[in-house]
Amino acid sequence: MNWEIPEAQQRFAELIRSINQEPQPIYDRQQLVAAVVDAETFQEFLLWHQQCRKPSLADDFAELRRLCAEEDYYLEVPTRQNRHIPKQTYFFC
Repeated sequence: MNWEIPEAQQRFAELIRSINQEPQPIYDRQQLVAAVVDAETFQEFLLWHQQCRKPSLADDFAELRRLCAEEDYYLEVPTRQNRHIPKQTYFFC
């Protein structure tokens, strides 16, 4: 069954009971905005989503910090120094 938002709100208990048969799509002005699924399907989705997720750069740095702390490793960062950058010549046509 397709539900419009006001109907889903009014008949919420029936909507929840219906998810045992199949996912229940919810529409707003004939546009799909949500779907209510049973908890097992949702847990499967979360597991799939976590497995498909690519780690971000922040995740990689967090892992690197964890490994460094685990190995009691300290990375020395050299002090910054100003360096001479030669002036570039540009030619415009």
